[in-house]
This record gives sequence, structure tokens and C-alpha cells, in this order.
Amino acid sequence: MSNFNQESVLSVHHWTDTLFSFTTTRDPSFRFRNGEFTMIGLKVGEKPLLRAYSVASANYEDRLEFFSIKVPDGPLTSRLQHLKQGDEIIVSRKATGTLVIDNLEDGRNLYLIGTGTGLAPFLSVIKDPETYERFEKVVLLHGCRRVAELAYGEMITEKLPNDELIGEYIRNQLIYYPTVTRDPFRNRGRITDLITSGKLFGDIGLASLDPAHDRVMICGSPALVADTRTLLNGKGFVEGNHGEPAQFVVEKAFAER
Repeated sequence: MSNFNQESVLSVHHWTDTLFSFTTTRDPSFRFRNGEFTMIGLKVGEKPLLRAYSVASANYEDRLEFFSIKVPDGPLTSRLQHLKQGDEIIVSRKATGTLVIDNLEDGRNLYLIGTGTGLAPFLSVIKDPETYERFEKVVLLHGCRRVAELAYGEMITEKLPNDELIGEYIRNQLIYYPTVTRDPFRNRGRITDLITSGKLFGDIGLASLDPAHDRVMICGSPALVADTRTLLNGKGFVEGNHGEPAQFVVEKAFAER
């Protein structure tokens, strides 16, 4: 287990009967770039039971945060959902992933497109001052089925605008656009439909997506990833990867858990 740190659970929050998040201690040696993921899990007998999770906290914070779905018969999530303060988990010493701004070319607007727990890496990205130094506007799109599943909305709209480090960036440059498909809500519809119809851009006051100055990150369900990639390719966007910055990036390591 030399490749892992043992961390203590500091807090657990159950958003719905299918979604929860938790925070843990952070070993000072653990380094990551905002938007990356790492392997976390539990010891079951003598073997580690692990899964990839995006780090939802920023890389300058002294604790780690993770956002998870509850899968009743999931090998790991069926256990993780019962975590309590003081419990121990294991966290890999290494982090990786494509959802880092270094994998994007310079541009004017950054669109962060996530569904469900695919929001997690973007919670890290929107807390990064460098994100706002690189882009004029940062548009955070979070799609869910139900309003209750729009986790972290209050933090994004009420807590972060008053944050000592990034509050001014959040107030001036972040546009948060939550949308649902099943409940009455001010924004309704699938993210790709809102982009295609132009409704999104009318609502937020920006021009339609253009590879000349817009950059995009995608994380979420397989359907979201496939549909958004097709949409962007149709508009002439080029996909980037490690060491090859381009106009959009997708996290391929996992889909919505």
C-alpha cells in the first residue's frame, strides 16, 4: 500500500438518496492539478477496493472533497455511502486526468459541461484563480434529472462569491447555469439541446459556440460525452489531450458513476 495515503473522513453530506459527498484529511505530499482525478477506496480484507474519483476541492485547500453517486450493489459505493466522520479511506498518491486548463488552447470563454457527479472536477476548476486569468468568462453547465440533484448550487451562488481568494473572479466572470429534464425549473432541457437551439446563449448573453474563441471541458454520462463531442466536432472544434492542447477536452477515464 506504499502508493496510497490513509486519510480520515472529516464530514459527510447526503444530498439525496442517490447522491452524497464527503471530505477527508489531505496528506501534505499529495499534489494535483485542478480538474484531475485520483483513485480512492477502502481496504476490504487485505485488498484495496478502488475507484477513480475527481477531486472536487481545489489544489490549495488543506482537505480533499469527493462527490459520489450511491449504487446499492456497487462494490465500492455501496460501502462508501455509509462513511461516517472518523472513518478511514485510502487515497492514491498520484492524480491525473485531461480536464486541466493546460490541455486547452488560449481562448475567450470556457464552458464546463457536466451531468450528475460529472460536476466534481469543475468545482475544482472554478476555484482556481488561474482559470479566470486565462478566460474572460467561465460558464458552468450542470445538467440533472431532478432539481434536488443540483448539488452545490448554494455554494456556487452564495458562498463562492464571498470567498476571500476568488470571490471577485466568481462575481465578475462565472456564469452558473443549472438545468433539469424532469422537474419544473427555470432552465429545462438537455444541455446539448439548449446549445443546439440557442436558448442557452440567449439566456446567458453570449454568442453561440465558436472554435475561434470558445473552449470546452466535458464530464458526465456516456450519452452527454458522445452527444457533446459530436456537436463540437460538427462545429469544427478539435479535441485536445495530454501535451496536445486544443479547443475541447473530455475525461475518458470514467463516465458518471
